[in-house]
Amino acid sequence: MALFVSPHPLSIRLLSRSSDLSLRNPCRFRLSASSSTAAPAAERDKRNGVAILWYKHDLRVDDHPGLVAAAARYRSVVPLYVFDHRLLSRFSDEVLELLLHALSDLKYSLREHSSDLLIRYGSAEKVIQELVKEVNATCLLTEEEVEYDMMKTINAVRETFAKVTSHLERNRDIELWRTPFYDLENLEDLPLSHEDLKKHEIPLVSPFLCPAVPAAQLNLDWGHLPTFDYLKEFINGNTYKLKRSWTSLKETSAENILQKAIVRSETSITGDVQSNHASRKRMDNSVFVTQSGKIVGGGTLAVLNALAAYLRYLEGTARGDWQEVHDRIREAESRDGASFYALFGPALSLGILSRRRVYYEAIKYEKERNAGFLSPFGYSASTVAAAVDAVCSMEWYWLMALKSQKINRGMHSVRIWRWKGHLIQYTIIGDKGPAVLLVHGFGAFLEHFRDNLVGISDGGNRVWAITLLGFGRSEKPNIVYTELMWAELLRDFVIEVVGEPIHLVGNSIGGYVAAIFAGLWPTLAKSLVLMNSAGDVVPGYSSIPLPKERRTSGATWLGARLLLFYLRSSIGQIVRNCYPVKTERADKWLINEMLRSSYDPGVLVVLEGIFSFNLSIPLNFLLKGFNGKVLVVQGMKDPISNSKSKLAMLTEHCMGILTREIDAGHCPHDEVPELVNSILCEWIVEVEDKLHHIESCK
Repeated sequence: MALFVSPHPLSIRLLSRSSDLSLRNPCRFRLSASSSTAAPAAERDKRNGVAILWYKHDLRVDDHPGLVAAAARYRSVVPLYVFDHRLLSRFSDEVLELLLHALSDLKYSLREHSSDLLIRYGSAEKVIQELVKEVNATCLLTEEEVEYDMMKTINAVRETFAKVTSHLERNRDIELWRTPFYDLENLEDLPLSHEDLKKHEIPLVSPFLCPAVPAAQLNLDWGHLPTFDYLKEFINGNTYKLKRSWTSLKETSAENILQKAIVRSETSITGDVQSNHASRKRMDNSVFVTQSGKIVGGGTLAVLNALAAYLRYLEGTARGDWQEVHDRIREAESRDGASFYALFGPALSLGILSRRRVYYEAIKYEKERNAGFLSPFGYSASTVAAAVDAVCSMEWYWLMALKSQKINRGMHSVRIWRWKGHLIQYTIIGDKGPAVLLVHGFGAFLEHFRDNLVGISDGGNRVWAITLLGFGRSEKPNIVYTELMWAELLRDFVIEVVGEPIHLVGNSIGGYVAAIFAGLWPTLAKSLVLMNSAGDVVPGYSSIPLPKERRTSGATWLGARLLLFYLRSSIGQIVRNCYPVKTERADKWLINEMLRSSYDPGVLVVLEGIFSFNLSIPLNFLLKGFNGKVLVVQGMKDPISNSKSKLAMLTEHCMGILTREIDAGHCPHDEVPELVNSILCEWIVEVEDKLHHIESCK
């Protein structure tokens, strides 16, 4: 049933639960007790009103609670999609292609139900303001979001909608809906760990069928979908010139840039150089609708057909369209189960299919294979396991992200950024001054800088900290984790979120990733600070080994599980060893949060990545273009590496770096935060003064 609540601090009504909406009668709703006395008048008013259904990342009519709610309660419904450059600029060209195909199918599907999809261009708040006046709308429904930029846009629309409808007898507000996977009435009831969630055995919610959609019954110019070229012109024409030039940096992979950098330095390359431009044949009715031909797209029915082919991979097929899907599975299976997200991830991110629809179809097929039963020992097909694991994992991280936005009990306000469909946590402190980005080490998260964020901000800086993909409460998808992938993540974060060159600070493996970032995209970094960084100095290197294709072996599979067992049983002692000077800083909260994340779905995949990490790109190669802009802060009692030897090598073979030796272990920023904060603030002031001097001399 539909439960309406008023979450703090936003007075937005939320359709938060739909488990009692049966497939036979998907239009039965109940108002909360607080509004039951006014229900008859309210319902009468609604049935005579016009609702706008604002589509964003929910491009379907199947299993769409917002559409079900609007159809049940309003005389007329206007489905709307707004081409807002602020939201579209986050998408790659491939996702934009996918978006246009999905919208074309959505428009067709709505027409089949005697409706249509209204297409508009501009800022969402302005478009909706004008549309509310045009159709005299009394309600606006849209899907709930967790991403910071999307939430900000919804709030702007909410304020506009409230002003436009202020003349009505009762206050109007946006109605947010979600597609719940689990039957949870209250986010407070969400268990702290995924392990606890599995123990609770919370009932799952079945998907909805598409309802009869009330026709708009209005004389509207429904608009037309743009061509891809027009859409690109529209986005670029509304983006700042600096951001346009930076956005082009995202078009080339770290590996390709590394290859070019090696060629320029007249250093030989070892390893495989692979081309990304292999031509492929595509069928006329192919579901691989984008230029690359690597991801599933089109409309809901086409993606459902591809999902059926995916699930039945082990059976083989004579159908040409299914054979094409099977071919792509073999290409995308970089590790066990990785092919599902590689093929279907973008379609799920755009909401062409709901996560619970995928789960429903996968379980239905599994029961077909097993005479209606589900084995307690696992799934009978690896493709079923891959699909179920992927959508259950996505749902867990989405719920954690939603909870962090509504019930923030952490040390800092957490925001969510979506990178390649994955949810990434970050925070920001300060509203003026130079931009600083803090990058944690392996097994840590943004809160590892708990006593650095405010301290560095108080020095007159704006400070960001990010939880890298695969760590903390950021998503842990089934992909191959590499140091180059994390460097690309930092690049995109700086371009899309920070929006200006940064002072980059990295600890441990985060320091090595930061060095790759600075070496490959130097225009995005003002300076680099390495704190007990991973990576080595190679005197007189004559070749640079490029990363090879990384696949899971039996040894890495076993090693990850043994390592996880060891970490869970010894995490307290491991962390305390890294804090030899102030052991009390390795406190219960830090250890418990590391332990909690070790039970997240996908953690074994991340640990398998340890065995294929490539730390062989020399630090002296990466830092050679950063003369005078590199500071090394080294805890001299690091139990993981020989600090004296490392500093000596860095000083001898990396021109122009500065070093600071401090009495601390592997995580000096958290062990002696006051000292590190003062060092970093002094360093940033010094670098900024140099940059201002250079600029004034031009």
